[in-house]
Parts: sequence; structure tokens; C-alpha cells
Amino acid sequence: MRHSDWELCPLFTHPQVWAGIDKLAKEKGWSASRLAREAGLDPTTFNRSKRHTNQAKPRWPSTESLAKILDATSTSLETFVALMFDESPTDRSLPSERLRSVGFFDAGQAGLFDESGFPIGEAWDEIDFPGISDKHAFSLEVQGDKMLPVYRDGDLLVISPSASIRRHDQVILKAGAGELLAGSLSRRTAQRLELESFAEGSEKLTFALKDVIWLSRIIWARLGS
Repeated sequence: MRHSDWELCPLFTHPQVWAGIDKLAKEKGWSASRLAREAGLDPTTFNRSKRHTNQAKPRWPSTESLAKILDATSTSLETFVALMFDESPTDRSLPSERLRSVGFFDAGQAGLFDESGFPIGEAWDEIDFPGISDKHAFSLEVQGDKMLPVYRDGDLLVISPSASIRRHDQVILKAGAGELLAGSLSRRTAQRLELESFAEGSEKLTFALKDVIWLSRIIWARLGS
């Protein structure tokens, strides 16, 4: 089947194909961005912002990208089609909110957060997360080994910009134009803040409070497979 055949095929609708991709990722305990990465694709391939053009025209995933995710997850085409049409009650057993999600390193790019640390823009993936009360909460997927031994590649961190922060809480910090930093809040005074990195053997990082753009608490973590 050629790429253009998807638009002509009466058996599958645009929402059904994308729902199949989301369900396949969910079955593996992954975000859509991790599914793309595991298949050797750009992590943003399946982002919701990529599912329509700027003119709101439906954009279909390529047959090549579908073949790659099926191969990466050892999923047959028949199983994927079943996922597209599956409307079993188990999918709706727990009330869930849609939570914005992106890879940790990708989160450092401009335009993803406002000055309060609230997620903005359309370059986000989305995942289901039950029982979250902070409408500004978001999730970051750990990439690589820079957070070992606390977190490993593929772990999912849920961050709440509205949660109160105390000493020794695990936090995400944004300072200046650099990448996001993760660690444990070691000390905070009226002028300075100390962050203890998750990486074993790392020295504490000290920041003047005036240089800290935002600081948010990690409220939950899901270990990757």
C-alpha cells in the first residue's frame, strides 16, 4: 500500500489510524515520542501537532513509519488493525486527563514553556494520566543515562508547576537559556538555591534566585520497561 492509498482507503479513517498508534504506544507503556524513537524515527514523528497541516488538513503517517513501529514492537498488521478498531470498556475504565509529554532533552528548546514553567505551544506529545489535578502539569521522558542511578532511559517523570516545594524534593529547574536540570533541592535561601544532581558523584549546583526562571516539583515517576 502506497502512502496516498491511506487517504483513498474506505476501511480506515484518519482518527482510527492515529488512535492505533497511540494505543500501540500505550500497550508498551511508552509515549508516542518514545515509540517513534524506538523505531528509529524522529521523536516528533507522531506528535499531535504533526497530525494536521497548518491548514488543518489531515496528515497521514507514512506506511514506512507504520512498518517501522510494527517491527520495533513485534506487532502484526492484524493486531495493529485490531487496535485501531478496539473500543473495549477497558480503555475507559479509569478516568484520565490528557497530559502533555516530551523528551527531557527536547524540553530545553525554546517555545515549550512560558516564564512560569507552564507548557505552551504545539510541539508536545500527549499521554493519558489518571487523577491529575494540576491543569498545567506535564511529563518528561528521561533520555540517556545522565540521571542514573535515580532514573534511567525511558522513565517518565510527571511535573507539577503548582505543587509546593520543600527541601529534598525532586525538582526540574530552568535557569537562563540552557537546558533543563533535574535533581534534589538541597538548600534554598532568600538569595540562592542549591541543586543536587541525580547523577552519582556530581557536585551540587548553586544558582542565584534571580537567575532561576522557574522551578517545579516532580510529583510522580513511572519506571520504563
